[in-house]
Amino acid sequence: MKILLPALSPTMETGNLVKWLVKEGDSVVSGDILAEIETDKATMELESPDDGKVEKILVKEGTENIIVNTEIALLKVDGEEIEEIPEKPIEKSPQVSSKESEPLASEVNISMNSLLNQTKENSGEKNWSEKEISMREALNQAIEEEMKLDKDVFLLGEEVAEYDGAYKVTQGLLDKFGSKRVLDTPISEHGFTGLAIGAAMAGLKPICEFMTFNFSMQAIDQIVNSAAKSLYMSGGEINVPIVFRGPNGAAARVGAQHSQCFISWFSHIPGLIVIAPSNARDAKGLLKSSIRNPNPVVFLEHELLYKEKTNVPEENDFLIPIGKGNLIKEGKDVTIIGFSMSVQRILNALPSIEKLGISPDIIDLRSIKPLDEELIYKSVKKTNRVVIVEDGFGTTSFGSHLSYLIQSNCFDFLDSEIIKVSGKDVPMPYAENLEKLALPNTDEIVSAVKKVSYIN
Repeated sequence: MKILLPALSPTMETGNLVKWLVKEGDSVVSGDILAEIETDKATMELESPDDGKVEKILVKEGTENIIVNTEIALLKVDGEEIEEIPEKPIEKSPQVSSKESEPLASEVNISMNSLLNQTKENSGEKNWSEKEISMREALNQAIEEEMKLDKDVFLLGEEVAEYDGAYKVTQGLLDKFGSKRVLDTPISEHGFTGLAIGAAMAGLKPICEFMTFNFSMQAIDQIVNSAAKSLYMSGGEINVPIVFRGPNGAAARVGAQHSQCFISWFSHIPGLIVIAPSNARDAKGLLKSSIRNPNPVVFLEHELLYKEKTNVPEENDFLIPIGKGNLIKEGKDVTIIGFSMSVQRILNALPSIEKLGISPDIIDLRSIKPLDEELIYKSVKKTNRVVIVEDGFGTTSFGSHLSYLIQSNCFDFLDSEIIKVSGKDVPMPYAENLEKLALPNTDEIVSAVKKVSYIN
């Protein structure tokens, strides 16, 4: 029996074979988990369709961009014979043409890695022992390390334990720490968020995962009125050391109800710290700092960045301080500011910007609240021009507040208007072509840079 790569989501055209959970010669029964497959939405488990023996594995684990319905293994079912097959495994399937309008994420990430290495050299940072891993793995490492260091840290959320997390960020943690510290919850965000906040008030340090931050709206009263305000309203007697984490913003064709960016929402609330990393290295260092922080932290990840890799320190004491942005590229002509996925969009546009003869400062905010205003103002006073890129809706957005701060503190240094490139004020379309139009793109970023630089 041929085992084909299935379409595990309605929009899946290719997938990545993350890991084989069986080897050649293993006997399996129907329903056994054969492999983990990364789709355009999540990492999912591939089950055996029948009883039998794994005869041959045709695609090695780690292979990316495998086209749906490609043969990946052969299962010998009792009483059936299989034909001879070539020994050479499939290395990589070609890219689907509809995905090629923007640079591949892996190509962008090479730039991210080199830029991060440069910023480390400039800052004189400690010479860490590093390994290139994905953001998914970096977050998993951060949680595991902090749970080992502090017995009060525990994890809860929907499918974080038995299923290893919808996006496999929590993979293996149940086996390592047991069901008292890694808890699957009912599908009730309001309920388990309240439970986590109560545990934090009692002295524990919960990591509360939302399968997507779109579902956090079900718990918004708990986050705003119970977590954010308790320290103030109790006169400093009750603090809430909790991390709310999960994917935020638009992924790939998940529709309007699963595509909203909540960075502006949560940054509006006094008492909440808001973090939005753009790469694996920052994700690990900032999540560890967030878990150790005595205040409620909203840690906004991005689904499309989970698989992207950068060099990440392996030491337990690697931390990135909350409230510090990162100048990931130094220039002189314009300051371009982004955070989370918008940093990747800026890097997509960078080659086109440099072809214009423009050398930009690129700032990755990383920490939305508190904000590294000193870094921003220093850059703006040097370049005299600003472009802000954000995925969220443009009306009353975080970029709007950032524009206000810049013109209030750097007005005399500005040689042009501040231009904000934002997501469009429409519910996120499901159709791929319309979704791309609703989000910031390379042409819009380049046009904004040209406008502030007075280039026709």
